[in-house]
Amino acid sequence: MSNRSRYTSPVHAGARFVAQRLILKPFIRRKTTVTVRGLEHLEGVHGGFVVVSNHTSHLDAPLIITSLPEKLSRYVAAGAAADYFFDVWWRKGLTALFFNAFPVDRTGLRGRKGLATSLLDDGVPLLLFPEGTRSRTGEIGAFKPGAAALCISRDVPCLPVAIVGAAAAMPYGKNWPDRGRPPVHVTFGEPLRPEDGESVAQFSERIAKEVRGLIDDTTTYIATLG
Repeated sequence: MSNRSRYTSPVHAGARFVAQRLILKPFIRRKTTVTVRGLEHLEGVHGGFVVVSNHTSHLDAPLIITSLPEKLSRYVAAGAAADYFFDVWWRKGLTALFFNAFPVDRTGLRGRKGLATSLLDDGVPLLLFPEGTRSRTGEIGAFKPGAAALCISRDVPCLPVAIVGAAAAMPYGKNWPDRGRPPVHVTFGEPLRPEDGESVAQFSERIAKEVRGLIDDTTTYIATLG
């Protein structure tokens, strides 16, 4: 099997479906109270795309993967820190099973860009966290331009996502969600495509602005719940 074939393998996808829908999703739903909004924005999405989100907790990737419609999540490959998730065999195996993970450099996609572009060319959607690491404060950080560059170079849409509550449910430094099924909100925005003449830096900033807007919208929505 080639280095990339596991990402598109129907056999691996079947095993991942079972792991995600029968183990991961029930676990996340038992440990947190999840509200998903904006799924209507994904109705016309197909083929390759890049999911981009803020990053505050190890819950983020599981929340997004299990909140996406099954037809979109089937082959999504999540970018995972090469120096942490790929440093020991068991962590590498688990991230491959549950998240179809591929290694990324925490500073961006340096040294891994060839794999990311190849996956998109193969029709494999990507999940990336452009901040490069989890926020220590819960506040969104600066976005690195790798995700925007991939969207421009491969002519695929960016799907912006906001996650609110994950930092409180499972803060930085913890390996297990807090008790009491804390509330977590996942909000999908409308797909974004680069405009004519828009540079990578400009598109990256527009993506970041959209994610910030989704966070604000979600925070306002939560406030209306009382």
